[in-house]
Amino acid sequence: MPASKAKLLLGVVFSSLILTACNDDVTSSTAASADNSADPASQVDKAYNDPNSYSSSANASLDASAAVEKAAVTHHQITLNGKTIRYTATAGHLVARNPQTGAPEASFFYVAYTADNQPAAKRPVTFLYNGGPGSASVWLHLGSFGPRRIQTGDPNANTSTFPFVDNQESLLDTTDLVFVDAIGTGFSEAIAPNTNQTFWGVDQDGGAFRDFVTRYIAVNQRNDSPKYLFGESYGTPRTDVLANLLETAGVKLDGIVLQSSILNYNVNCDMASDYIGNSNNGSSPVSCAGFVPSYGTVGAYYQLDNPNPSSLPQYADQMRLLTAGSYAPAVNAYLASHTPPPPTLVTTMVNSTGVKQSLWNADFNVIPTFFDNSFQLSLIPGTLIGRYDARVNVPVSSPLAADGDPSSSFITKPFTDTIGKYLPNELKYTAQSAYSVSSNAINTWDWTHDGLAMPDTIPDLAAALSLNPQLKVLSLNGYHDIATPFYQTELDLARLGTQPNLTIKDYQGGHMVYLDDTSRPQEKADLVTFYNAAAH
Repeated sequence: MPASKAKLLLGVVFSSLILTACNDDVTSSTAASADNSADPASQVDKAYNDPNSYSSSANASLDASAAVEKAAVTHHQITLNGKTIRYTATAGHLVARNPQTGAPEASFFYVAYTADNQPAAKRPVTFLYNGGPGSASVWLHLGSFGPRRIQTGDPNANTSTFPFVDNQESLLDTTDLVFVDAIGTGFSEAIAPNTNQTFWGVDQDGGAFRDFVTRYIAVNQRNDSPKYLFGESYGTPRTDVLANLLETAGVKLDGIVLQSSILNYNVNCDMASDYIGNSNNGSSPVSCAGFVPSYGTVGAYYQLDNPNPSSLPQYADQMRLLTAGSYAPAVNAYLASHTPPPPTLVTTMVNSTGVKQSLWNADFNVIPTFFDNSFQLSLIPGTLIGRYDARVNVPVSSPLAADGDPSSSFITKPFTDTIGKYLPNELKYTAQSAYSVSSNAINTWDWTHDGLAMPDTIPDLAAALSLNPQLKVLSLNGYHDIATPFYQTELDLARLGTQPNLTIKDYQGGHMVYLDDTSRPQEKADLVTFYNAAAH
């Protein structure tokens, strides 16, 4: 993706019951139209050759008569920790409808993995989606905790083969999984008179996801199941908005997972340098203090810190203290009145991050990405380090550097190629168009939310927690992610106050922590602990 798009492209209720009360005829007729309902295990294998061609264009839409609720159904098994799990995969569409009028909004493409012969009332169901905005769920679907996984070799950008294997860290032993593609991605498309762009906005997107989840729960009789949301990147503010919408509608969630969060765009200096201060030629009017601990952990990876730390978690703690106690006050003074930092602090920052003194002197508010005076381009001369995973590095002349983030570039083709083969060959779903890994939604996205030009969704999360004090929240972050840095997420979540149901976990790795072969098993174990705790 071009760097301008990669800047933000970071990796769903009870309204159907409301709809029942508003329009019994509409609800009953749409329920009858879904051929992918009831017990998935009891259905025979069936392929589905979808006659539709889907578009990711902003002005695209399906005719309502073409938006049918059909799916391919296949049965599989996987062995996890010595236990064989038989499961059903369902790949197809459900129609999201306006909860007040019953009018169709969009045809959502999803892939669901459901363990066979499990009591629905006790079996959790988790809705997973990536972000962007404008990203399909392919990254979580084929990279994280589904039953099949692409081996990427991350962070080695020189990987030449990407095997597609059974996933020994799949969450299918713990929860059913529903991977959902946002409107205008995958095979999801708006239904006329709406267009894809109708739903390209913070609030519009959140409402549409609510209506999909409502439909899925109703069709599949999962009203009594424990329900979870799992969002990555822009999927994390979507999750905050969606959780509030669901709880407001009367749907009790058991837990939400925030993978690599950006919860308040207004305090993220990377966003500010692009969307607030483009004319500043790479400077940011917003403090980059939230990124500084990540500068330190990345510098440690390249052995540029002095002295280089032996323990990454302990060093992250040191960087938090340095940032809060010394750097943050100094950079605030620098931004407010151009007060230069004390030379001793500059020396400390050089030793703690590996960032050269000349860069700190040029702009004490060192921004993370894209510009000549940025952390991403200046840490190692002649080298571009990754944004999603700063451990990935290539020469600036490499083709993988062309789009501004080699950690994204080196995995895009294998994920695109694999989903294109997996859906028809193993899940037996085909359409008349290619699967859209991404759209241009970010270019025309309506960012406004709650009176702000850019979203701050911490109030949405706080509202959801107020409506449901039992709601559990798990925040997962990578030490080497300089798109959504772990410390900025901690600062954002701290605004919630004391929250006994909030757990924060950090791992080696980048934006997609689960691509790291060391961190993925750790993340799986933490997720299982989270699900078990939410069940009690």
